Amino acid sequence: MAEQNRTPRDLTSREKTARMVYSPSSVLPDPTPEPGYVYRWIATHVLGQYDPTNTSKKMREGWEPVKAADHPELMLAGNEKTGNVELGGLMLCKMPAELARSRDEYYSRQAQAQMDSVDNHFMRNNDPRMPLFSDRKSTTTRGGGFGSGLK
Repeated sequence: MAEQNRTPRDLTSREKTARMVYSPSSVLPDPTPEPGYVYRWIATHVLGQYDPTNTSKKMREGWEPVKAADHPELMLAGNEKTGNVELGGLMLCKMPAELARSRDEYYSRQAQAQMDSVDNHFMRNNDPRMPLFSDRKSTTTRGGGFGSGLK
């Protein structure tokens, strides 16, 4: 038998034979992240009707429209009038990350204040003869119960 010149398997690459994994594309494309900014799609139209109130409110909160020329990777033509990135009644906007963090903290404090108010109202009806508990703990179990075939 003639000896063949072979390369060891661990030196060969399987990049060309690796299977491709399909993942469906997102309905809304993601822009290339810009340091110091967060992005969000803002509704400009609801049920086919222009909604200037929502757009105006978001602009006052600090959201700025993104120009299509600034993000060619999205492969979207800008709005004919404004040049903004718009798709299906949504407009891509950006906000400085620090302002977004501050905004999130504000709404988090507001939600916590509402939860505290609900707790205070609930505990106001507390009676020592039958105390109320306001534990906010929940557990999830799997198997071992009725219908699992285990005894």
